[in-house]
Amino acid sequence: MRGMPNDPAPARKAPRAADHLAVDRAVSELRRGGIVAVRAGTDRDRLALLVAAEMITDDTVGQLRRLTGSDPVLAITRNRAIALGSGGPAPVVTVTLPPGSSADRVAAIADPTAGAVDTGGLITLPEPQSGTAAAAIRLVKLARLIPAALVATVSDVPPARMDVWARGHALLLVDSEAIETHRQISAKRLVRAASARVPLIDAEECELIAFRPTDGGLEHVAIRIGDPDPDQPVLIRLHSSCLTGDLLGSLRCDCGDQLRGAIKTIADAGGGVLVYLAQEGRDIGLVNKLKAYSLQDLGADTVDANTMLGYDDDERVYFPAAEMLNLLGITRVRLMTNNPEKIGQLAACGVEVVERVRHVFPSNQHNERYLATKAGRSGHLF
Repeated sequence: MRGMPNDPAPARKAPRAADHLAVDRAVSELRRGGIVAVRAGTDRDRLALLVAAEMITDDTVGQLRRLTGSDPVLAITRNRAIALGSGGPAPVVTVTLPPGSSADRVAAIADPTAGAVDTGGLITLPEPQSGTAAAAIRLVKLARLIPAALVATVSDVPPARMDVWARGHALLLVDSEAIETHRQISAKRLVRAASARVPLIDAEECELIAFRPTDGGLEHVAIRIGDPDPDQPVLIRLHSSCLTGDLLGSLRCDCGDQLRGAIKTIADAGGGVLVYLAQEGRDIGLVNKLKAYSLQDLGADTVDANTMLGYDDDERVYFPAAEMLNLLGITRVRLMTNNPEKIGQLAACGVEVVERVRHVFPSNQHNERYLATKAGRSGHLF
């Protein structure tokens, strides 16, 4: 169903709670290979359909074309475009696909681990940050999928009729501004969900406190050790989850050493908090972390592997950590970290970092290059 071209545009409004709920639903839809509609543009007057590039089948291109009446393009990040030999200043570009492009070829353009790719005949165009392609990339990142999406523009649907059009085609409509602010809003919705005393090997006086957002998103945990005084700067550590290092004892990173070392250091100091964040692989997710590992095995370093996949070298934000500390009544901290970015992000969220506490452990033959890259290219202080 299409409205008349001269239908009035609705007044610009901030994203509603329902808009953020739609983002969560869209994430699930993309992860199972579904199609999602996105509304974007400076006046929210642009409509497009998207599907995650790594989830498409040979039928997807035709399905998008039938629904929209336009030829889909592949949205990728500047980092992925550079890896393909293109690039430019725009953070997001679109690739015009040659006629008859198969799902395998699209996957290979999007994902360096999907096989060899023929870049001949590919044309890339810069996309505005306010556009549907950029919104599609942000949404796919929230789904922790390779940051590439097949995007097809829907024409001649005025803003006032976009909701009706999407419902008429049984599609979920997502607002670009809700996508943009989703991680910050989700952090603000964290609540203390459960807690229990859990004695640890290096910290017997220990309480685990689980936090869950009311929108049903990712859960995080605070490990409160001893009885820290919130009226004084509290010794804390922000630790991103690492299945391979924390649980399996991987030697490729220093995460397990940092986790156990922080718990012991906090206990020896008399008390503090370790904030354990669900941010596997610098928040690209476990699957993509393993893909990055496979690229490292071929010679890439940690930063290059992430950017070859289309990500930034570090996708983490610390809104959840700041909100958890706020809920624990902690506003001033002594932060155990080698990463200056954590200091800046906490300060921007209203947490005063009064001291950086050095947190370094010996390297091994498997993680020497990893640690050197963190120091030389990511600015970590060792």
